Amino acid sequence: MDLIIGSASVGRGDISRRRLAREYRPIYRDVYLPLGVELTAQLRSRAAWLSTGATLCGVSAVAALGTKWLDPSAPAEVVRADRHAPAGIVVHSWDLAPNEICLAASMKVTTPARTAFDIGRLTPPGQAIPILDALVNATGVQLAEVRALSDRRRGARGVSRLRANLELVDGGAESPQETKLRLLIVGAGLPRPETQIEFRHLRIRVDMGWREWKVAVEYDGVQHWTDPRQRAWDIERIAQLEAAGWAVIRVSAGMMARPDAIAERIRSRLRAAGCPT
Repeated sequence: MDLIIGSASVGRGDISRRRLAREYRPIYRDVYLPLGVELTAQLRSRAAWLSTGATLCGVSAVAALGTKWLDPSAPAEVVRADRHAPAGIVVHSWDLAPNEICLAASMKVTTPARTAFDIGRLTPPGQAIPILDALVNATGVQLAEVRALSDRRRGARGVSRLRANLELVDGGAESPQETKLRLLIVGAGLPRPETQIEFRHLRIRVDMGWREWKVAVEYDGVQHWTDPRQRAWDIERIAQLEAAGWAVIRVSAGMMARPDAIAERIRSRLRAAGCPT
């Protein structure tokens, strides 16, 4: 653990005030991180908990629950009765039920279902869906649990937005880019793709696609083009899929700036395969 509570560390003699000022930077009140250590979303959430002792919620709960691909600069969020907000921390005074709180790495946090409930109702769709996809992927929380919670708290702010967002969530996404690509496809009026399609006999998996029409879509990050071993495996994998009768559409980061072109390429492949798009 790189985070320290400054007053406690100085009081025990673990570190001098001079060293604390010279070698550490403050994250929140009385919580410090060594200079040169990257502040991740997970460290930010723990720093907020160490500083306030309050229940983590929102993006801080998402981070504490083990979710990847989070923005480390997003403000920490906590729930407590005292609405006074320490610098850099957003404080909510929500009334949490006992079954909406759990422990993660010894910290009190909102449960995965409650966390999804809050993210889905208070965050704009463009930002919410990648976070919700990643949360579902990390925790395995069932959307039915989140919907049941929304039924119990139907008077809460943003419940209608939550329900609309949940219709777009898919925990099969293994990166924010895959989420954005799937949303691009759905937003273009194309059939919703299945994610993480497995070909057990080939020991292959594709990001998303349509079994009925044997069309797959792959998001290729930088490593697919720069890592020789990954590139060689991609060539072999696509050859095996094409031999099995599948069409594979590869999308790079640069192509994501041309969503209409991507949608049209996918639409053409689906139509050629017999899909009535």
